[in-house]
Amino acid sequence: MSTPAIIDIFRSSGALLEGHFKLTSGLHSNTYFQCAKVLQHPEYLTEICRNIASAFSDVTIDMVISPAVGGIVVGTETGRQLGVKTIFSERKNGEMVLRRGFTLSPEEKVLIVEDVITTGGSVAEVIDIVTKAGAIVAGVGSVVDRSNGKVTLAEKQFSLLCLEVKNYDPDTCPLCAENLPLDAPGSRSLTTS
Repeated sequence: MSTPAIIDIFRSSGALLEGHFKLTSGLHSNTYFQCAKVLQHPEYLTEICRNIASAFSDVTIDMVISPAVGGIVVGTETGRQLGVKTIFSERKNGEMVLRRGFTLSPEEKVLIVEDVITTGGSVAEVIDIVTKAGAIVAGVGSVVDRSNGKVTLAEKQFSLLCLEVKNYDPDTCPLCAENLPLDAPGSRSLTTS
């Protein structure tokens, strides 16, 4: 899929938002990719995940893991296409953990799949879970990389859409200076106790 085609899918799905957003990373931006609005369409979900799965066809993968909430749908479909088990991590008291009886085994080769990467913080937390379990990070796949490839999380990494999107530190955000309303559509504030 070409970059213009992917951007067209985001626009036609109402998933490429413009305004003043607080990202999951805590940074602010004038652009937000609401992947869920794209991934709700089976034809887009299938094609996007086919591209992610194909990028890792030369790597042995035993399992796919995704950070909740945004990565669950794309991770599950990518795992289905690869024919491997899929699990997800989620936050408990602010910390990314495995719950629901999910486990990783030593030496298991794991593909981490996320919807959007900005700073890579959530994926880094999942990498920590994987390595602490003795499993091996086989790669990182995502739908969108807002850093245009500047954030490196694994030796093998693939993003369907790589582009540089302006992000601002909240203390120096020009959108805040203009007193534009701030929207926080991400899932970081969701907590599980």
